[in-house]
Amino acid sequence: MKTKALLTGVAALSLVATGALAERGSDGHVNIIYWQAASIMNPFLSGGTKDIEAASMVLEPMGRYDQDGNLVPYLAQEIPTIENGGVSADLTSITWKLKEGLLWSDGTPVTSADLVFTAEYCMHPEGGCAQLSKYDGVSMVEALDDLTVKITFEAPKPNPYGPFMGGQSPILQKAQFQDCLGARAPECTDANFMPIGTGPFRVVEFRPNDVISLEANPNFRDPAKPAFATVTFKGGGDAAAAGRAVLETGEFDYAWNLQLAPEVIQGMVAAGKGEALSAFGTLVERIEVNLTDPSPDLPEGERSTVKHPHPILSDLRVRKALSMAIDRNLLVEIGYGQAGNPTCNLVPNPPLYASPNTECLTQDIEGAKALLEEAGWVAGPDGVRTRDGMRLSLLFQTSTNAVRQDFQALIKQWWTEIGVETELKNVDASVFFGGDPGSPDTFQKFYADVEMYANNFDGIDPQAYLAAYQCGNEPKPESQWQGENINRFCDPEYDALVDELARTGELERRGEIAIRLNEMLTKDTYTIIPLVDRGRVSARSNTLGGVILNTWDSELWNIADWYRIQ
Repeated sequence: MKTKALLTGVAALSLVATGALAERGSDGHVNIIYWQAASIMNPFLSGGTKDIEAASMVLEPMGRYDQDGNLVPYLAQEIPTIENGGVSADLTSITWKLKEGLLWSDGTPVTSADLVFTAEYCMHPEGGCAQLSKYDGVSMVEALDDLTVKITFEAPKPNPYGPFMGGQSPILQKAQFQDCLGARAPECTDANFMPIGTGPFRVVEFRPNDVISLEANPNFRDPAKPAFATVTFKGGGDAAAAGRAVLETGEFDYAWNLQLAPEVIQGMVAAGKGEALSAFGTLVERIEVNLTDPSPDLPEGERSTVKHPHPILSDLRVRKALSMAIDRNLLVEIGYGQAGNPTCNLVPNPPLYASPNTECLTQDIEGAKALLEEAGWVAGPDGVRTRDGMRLSLLFQTSTNAVRQDFQALIKQWWTEIGVETELKNVDASVFFGGDPGSPDTFQKFYADVEMYANNFDGIDPQAYLAAYQCGNEPKPESQWQGENINRFCDPEYDALVDELARTGELERRGEIAIRLNEMLTKDTYTIIPLVDRGRVSARSNTLGGVILNTWDSELWNIADWYRIQ
């Protein structure tokens, strides 16, 4: 297969409406419930899925990924490829062209200046862009004319679809955000809560960690869409209440992420008000291990594996023992049933990028004990191990959710069996995933020893996702505590492989590199302890049409096509 194979034959499909729409707003109101409430409408200032998805109703990228992982134009005239001349033959640039006549929801034209500004916003050296890895290797973004933008890379880029592609990398309006660059970004509350967008809806009222009221965008590019005039995006509560609100009471039309035991979902569906939708993608429930001292008393910015390594978890043998003690098959059984698979991988799909490693799938309590003994941790009279006067005691945090609390309880039990004392903590999901730089309880701050959650990446290529674990991508004060490298993992060999992946076009070799990167984080270092490859499960009411569950982009990717079944 030749080097440029990745870029030839990219699907540039046009969206097909799933229902005949008489006129914009003709189907009235739609109610959506996300039990993790949105905290902000700017995905560049939050790594939380619930914030990215809420914003996707308003802010759009040049292209998205459809339900099969194909690249689909949204604001772009077409997806740039080598074949159509949008990607240079030497793979060092990509040129995007906006559709003609696009308007922001305030009626002003969308131009290439907005794209150039968006890149400046995310790449600002004093800012904290949660999606900075999307711009990895970008050297310049320039406007060629009012509708055309050229992105130039530092080196050949076989996968150039980072900036402006997918729900995690939308376009911001320059006029609204131009005074919000760098350290000022989190201060622009009005812009961050009520962004002006090109999407099918615009924000009328935003109440953080509660509810968003939206109305149809009068300047949306398709005059017949959206079918709904208004939207209520309700947040908070729990997954069970969200499921009941759609499947049992019919109060809501769509419920996201039903992280519930399978028998609970089946019981709700039996009420006959709606159906559960499910699909597998790249969503992995995992335990992230803190490689640094998590004490909030350390001077801000000094948390590093060099200055302040974790007093317990810096030892690979301890991290491996924690993984060995876990029965992943039982976790799947009690938490997800057929909607989950036990996994040892951070990247479980597509198959090209999935490691064949299955070593972690067999629980080994005795092996874990022996490893801790080898590391010098000796069991005391109360069963808790100590070394040099220090107890093997860990704080284990996650978001508040019934399945996650069940997982915590089981994992604590297994860790107790090997001599680990575990304190459990759960944080409201809206706070945990909110990205507020002033909160001590976000997953980015990571003031705990281990924490559990799940996230995924746009599209089917894991390059940007894996690049997030490069040295320098850790959350810190100067990045407004944004950044996905929460473990503060840093390995020059890993960074070099990410760079190699960025310049490799031959698909088989890309798979080999991605698998190696995955194994460096999991099998080799146990920096990340994968647990479950989770199928996405959501619910729609029987009266809501046009929904196509998408695990490769925002679940609300085609909300413009939703309609009321009469």
